[in-house]
Amino acid sequence: MTPSGGPTPFAERVLDLVERIPAGKVMSYGDIAEFLGEGGPRQVGRVMALWGGGVPWWRVVHADGTPAPGHEERCLRIWRREGTPLRGERVDMRVARWDGSSLSEIG
Repeated sequence: MTPSGGPTPFAERVLDLVERIPAGKVMSYGDIAEFLGEGGPRQVGRVMALWGGGVPWWRVVHADGTPAPGHEERCLRIWRREGTPLRGERVDMRVARWDGSSLSEIG
C-alpha cells in the first residue's frame, strides 16, 4: 500500500466490506481481516487510515469496542444516532458485532 497510489486489491476488499456493515452493527479490525482471510488488524487499520474516509469508518472498532483514538466523541454521536448497542462509551461487542454472514463472497 502506498499513500500516493490508489487502494490495493486488499484495501478495496476491506473498504467494500466496511461499506456493507449495517447501521447499528460493527466489526473489529481483526474481524475484518478474519472475514477476508488475509492481513491482520494492523493492515486493516492502515487501510482505514489511508482510504477509510469515504466509508462508514465508525463501524470499525478495536476488539474491546473502542473507536480509533481521536474519534471518540464523533463515534459516540453517530453510534447513538444509529442505535448501536453501547456499554458506557464503547460498543457492546456481544450485541453489536456483525459477522458478515448475510454476505456472499467479497472480492
